[in-house]
Amino acid sequence: MNDKIRNELIEILLSGRNIPDDYKYILFPTINKEYEITYSGKMKKEDILASEDGVYSLPIQIDKENIYNENDDWKNIICFGDNLQLLKTINENQDPIIKNKVKGKVKLIYIDPPFATESEFKNSKGAKAYSDKLKGTEFIEFLRRRLIVAKEVLAEDGSIYIHLDEKMSHYIKVIMDEIFGSNCFQREIIWRIGWVSGYKTTAKNWIRNHDVILYYTKNPNNFIFNKEYIPYPDDYVRRDGSKPSGKGVPIEDTWNCNQLDVLDSIQIMSFSGEKTSYPTQKNENLLARIIKSATNPGDIVLDFFGGSGTTAAVAEKLGRKWIICDIGKLSYYTTQKRILEIENSKDLYNQNLKYGKKPKNFITCQLGMYDLNLLMNLDRDQYLEFVSDLFEIKLIDNKINGLHFDGLKINEPVIIWDYIKYKNAIIDISYLENINSNLSDKYSGRIYIVAPANSFDFIEDYYEIDDIRYYFLKIPYNVIKELHKIPFHKIIQPKNKNCVNNIDEAIGFHFIKQPTVDSKIICKNDLIIIELNEFKSFYYKDESGKILNNFETLSAIFIDKKYDDINFKLDEVFYSDDLEITDNKISISLNKKELGEKIMIIYVDIYGNEFKESFVVNGDNYGR
Repeated sequence: MNDKIRNELIEILLSGRNIPDDYKYILFPTINKEYEITYSGKMKKEDILASEDGVYSLPIQIDKENIYNENDDWKNIICFGDNLQLLKTINENQDPIIKNKVKGKVKLIYIDPPFATESEFKNSKGAKAYSDKLKGTEFIEFLRRRLIVAKEVLAEDGSIYIHLDEKMSHYIKVIMDEIFGSNCFQREIIWRIGWVSGYKTTAKNWIRNHDVILYYTKNPNNFIFNKEYIPYPDDYVRRDGSKPSGKGVPIEDTWNCNQLDVLDSIQIMSFSGEKTSYPTQKNENLLARIIKSATNPGDIVLDFFGGSGTTAAVAEKLGRKWIICDIGKLSYYTTQKRILEIENSKDLYNQNLKYGKKPKNFITCQLGMYDLNLLMNLDRDQYLEFVSDLFEIKLIDNKINGLHFDGLKINEPVIIWDYIKYKNAIIDISYLENINSNLSDKYSGRIYIVAPANSFDFIEDYYEIDDIRYYFLKIPYNVIKELHKIPFHKIIQPKNKNCVNNIDEAIGFHFIKQPTVDSKIICKNDLIIIELNEFKSFYYKDESGKILNNFETLSAIFIDKKYDDINFKLDEVFYSDDLEITDNKISISLNKKELGEKIMIIYVDIYGNEFKESFVVNGDNYGR
């Protein structure tokens, strides 16, 4: 550091200004490791953990609790939201739902992220199954940030398995060596994914037939590993004709590559009883092998690219606790149905038998996308906790010249408006002037006021009196660019099945805005026709400002054909790109014979907002 930079830093510190990012790397230089991967946009680990990337921990809001055992205080978790936000929430360890229950106690992390390669999966008809949104270094950094926080929440004797293909595995291995240390690398597992057939045989090269699974531990020597064996077949004999003794053949790091290994291929057959039609679904016995080796009964398993919910289903059957997160509504409802109906799914040890046990307690919840009605029904203490997490407020009672404040935001005072106590009052100029007069020149800077939007008599997002600028943190929240380094970004839901596994991420949080829906049910012979006349979202403009017309914000329509009035169980999905608009209407036909006494329909917009309605069968008619 030269004298010029040293003097500039001293001047910045004395003035009370924030240190520019360029100087941070001079003050806290990165110590290069023996080897590492370098690319544009790579953030320092310390900045990621300090949320300099604009992604913060957020409160978890429960949608539904499914309780089957009142004596069990643990609840498994299906979470809809950005997995980096969830990982940071776990790492912060403040949310009452998971406080002191998860951080440092996760024994296994298994993830199967979209591989982000130029190659595209194909379905049985040769059509593209999905194409990743992020490429190259963007994907590497996207995954690296999550792996950095994932290490923090992993137990000291925990393990992590990352499922990749051959085009990205070498990059991610270098990243894992940086994060976990090369001495914590245990194995590169090669999984033979299927029998060579169909379009694979046309390749002008060696036929690709494997995935790569990287296996690391948090500590190089202290970790759980339950050695597994493949039993000898009944008719197996050695070359000398003798019968083998012992447990069997120890499993190697190449799976389903010899005649003894009974691990399934990647293709899940319909008769298996586990097929969900979710793109990139993995086999239950693949996850069973990993979970049994890395955990013991009662341990916590985390999968933050939840997909079809295979990790949850297998962990449940093996007596492990589990947490699943995904940004897709299809994943959210697919996993929910899979757990709700787990009793009728196949047994892991005998495929001719059913599992036969009811689910363990679990919750479905959201992160970063909140139901305003639920928030407004919280009591004062719950409300303070929730709001403080949303707006990064430290709840500390403090006074300035006798005036009470509820907390601090970036070391500046915060008033959290008691909307219950003052439900008929309003925050107007006279209210601010009263605060200003009480401070009596004892304070200058910012004061934050948190309240429901209808409690403010201001259209603007701040108001200035003398040397104090009053910022209005409105619920629902208006994005104040001046207060955030990175603009808020909503997760976008796919409009076709090809994009189900697109990579996306959220910045900040949003409140649910129910779409406007006009629909009706028509009975016609053996068909029930759902006629959708209008679908419009509250967010009626795209990022460029273009006004979105009728149906343009529709992502998908989810249907439970035999709704039981308790839980939604996804039976069929119709993506908007596959639906024809005729005479400004969308029509979906269902076979009446496949329906129960009641059906439920969930209309999902591209921002993840939902409109739900149910219809009851009454003879030849359906009624709401």
